Amino acid sequence: MQPTLPPGATVAHLIETDGPGGAERVVAYLVSRLAERGFHNVALLPAKGEGWLAGQLPKERVDVVPIPLLGVPIRRSLATVTDAIRKCRPAVVHSHEFTMSVLGAAACWRLNVPHIFTMHGGRYYASRVHRRVATGLAARAASQVVAVSHALAGHLTADLWLTRSAVRIIPNGIPPIPNVVPTLRSELGLPRTARLVVTVGNLYPVKGHVHLLRALATLTDAALRDVHVVIAGRGAEEQSLRDLAHMLGIGDRLHLLGLRKDIPNILRSADVFVLPSLSEALPLALLEAMRAGRPIVASSVGEIPRVLEGGRAGLLVPPGDHEPLAQALAQLLTDPGGAAALAARASIVAQEQYDLEGMLDRYIELYAAALGDARTPPRLPPL
Repeated sequence: MQPTLPPGATVAHLIETDGPGGAERVVAYLVSRLAERGFHNVALLPAKGEGWLAGQLPKERVDVVPIPLLGVPIRRSLATVTDAIRKCRPAVVHSHEFTMSVLGAAACWRLNVPHIFTMHGGRYYASRVHRRVATGLAARAASQVVAVSHALAGHLTADLWLTRSAVRIIPNGIPPIPNVVPTLRSELGLPRTARLVVTVGNLYPVKGHVHLLRALATLTDAALRDVHVVIAGRGAEEQSLRDLAHMLGIGDRLHLLGLRKDIPNILRSADVFVLPSLSEALPLALLEAMRAGRPIVASSVGEIPRVLEGGRAGLLVPPGDHEPLAQALAQLLTDPGGAAALAARASIVAQEQYDLEGMLDRYIELYAAALGDARTPPRLPPL
């Protein structure tokens, strides 16, 4: 008989950060939808974090447990995680990213609780030998290892010496984007005819914003001088981006919005959505732009070429090179028909392949399978 997750079962979610990032938003989506379907949730979050993620979680069927992570011995963090899991008696534990995947694996091994962990993006786990070894042990003790993209699954199998079948791929999913009336031009004091190239992402070097600014400065044709770049996000690069824009002579056409909650408004205001990242796995911002039906230009990194169907659902450019980026932006801004066709295809792909309910169904199936397998105490295979 196919195992099922019992009605009202408890799922524990572990994540080491709680700011407004992609992995944190996936956790918020998972917890919220699981609660709506009648499951109980316990979220183990960093004790001295930002508190953003806790604020996104529903109050019903969700308990938040603070876990000391920064500035404390690892044994104290492990003891707190183990104690929290013992008390809440979850059917399954779902950890996210390196630290909580390792702590979750150790705690669940002690308690004989099914454990799943998901890796969302970078290869932090592989940057030091001890991290790689710890993640490899966690993977071998887990009921299932999950990657959000094919590229990341390949890295995990190679870095951790796993078989390809040991890593399950579950792409991120997003809900529909509300069709709001855009107000961003009015907010920025721009004319209605101004064209907006929009990106959503924190202000880190890996996001490639400097190349976007250089691309904007390259658009010197008279027909493109009304183009403005809008970045929704926060981070340490804010002042350096403003300085670069001033040096390039486009300071009045760069708009840094900081952290925003009205992403549907930001996306619906965009003439073109751009993702100039140097590295990505499967960014939620890209999926949201697709679901909103925006014409897209994105770097050909990570899972992005697969998501954009090799260019059928958005233009692909090499990362770190502003000239092809400028050419792609000019193409979409001067060819409304072509841009609309790409946007329409992107919307269909996002709805059919990256729907939030589909992601949730896959995880529930995984939880149920892990619970079914847990009837026999797990054994740790050798490295």
